[in-house]
Amino acid sequence: MTPAIDYAAISDWQEALQRHICVALSELDAASQFSTYPWQRPDGGGGCTRVLADGAVFERAGVNFSRIHGTSLPPSATRKRPQLAGLPYHAMGVSLVLHPRNPFVPTAHANVRFFAAGRADEEPVWWFGGGFDLTPYYPFDNDILHWHRTAKSICDALDTQVYADLKARCDAYFFLPHRAETRGVGGLFFDDFNEFEFSRCNDFAHAVGRGFLDAYLPIVERRKNHPFTDVEREFQAYRRARYVEFNLVYDRGTLFGLQSGGRTESILMSMPPMARWGYRWQAKPGTAEARLQDYLRPRDWLTELADDS
Repeated sequence: MTPAIDYAAISDWQEALQRHICVALSELDAASQFSTYPWQRPDGGGGCTRVLADGAVFERAGVNFSRIHGTSLPPSATRKRPQLAGLPYHAMGVSLVLHPRNPFVPTAHANVRFFAAGRADEEPVWWFGGGFDLTPYYPFDNDILHWHRTAKSICDALDTQVYADLKARCDAYFFLPHRAETRGVGGLFFDDFNEFEFSRCNDFAHAVGRGFLDAYLPIVERRKNHPFTDVEREFQAYRRARYVEFNLVYDRGTLFGLQSGGRTESILMSMPPMARWGYRWQAKPGTAEARLQDYLRPRDWLTELADDS
């Protein structure tokens, strides 16, 4: 039997994680600070959205915390769990999307979340979710190798079989079927995660949240001052459009937030400040822009890139 869930304790570490990430990003982007927007839902719960805009490093960085509850899970949460339809629920999580100014710095996304559903007189059904993924425009092999090595080290602390599974889930989830390409170079993705006892799953979600900075910040430091031209900025805007397409068409978190009556401004803070669509646009063969097309496919990064290094 699962011990009584301490919702306040989970909420506390997630709020602390939001603060920790915002402090680290503020130190990296000293030209700007996060603005804070607390919010409440009239029908249960609330959260805090923190946004850094027009910084020297980040054109937009959003870090959300939310803790909501309700009397009935929305369709996006019960599509694969019809037995939970109509049950009261608790949902809380931290999510962030970072859109850098320099096209040579990848866009990054991460989140950790917790759900529990069930009536007060029943043992709840619970699961954790989350992960992080990277979306480069001009990828550097050693950056991608560092990203996946960090992800594997986080997973190995739980179980040495976990990384391969969560890496494959990430490749499958962050895929645009209408474009036949992955959104980026992947990372970790887990949902409905309750394969281990509650405390181990909780600790793992915490490790993923804090480990994101270990994976991402060294890449930003290496690339934030890389010279670029209008050509690279235009390509960045074109590729950002793919990000928008995925979030609005396929992302479960976006759907859950909108269907559960979440704060729209907070949900859509993941959108880039600028994007563009080009009709039948194609990169010129042999260019750095054309290289990305072959790059964005599921690959065994740790093996392929380690062999090349």
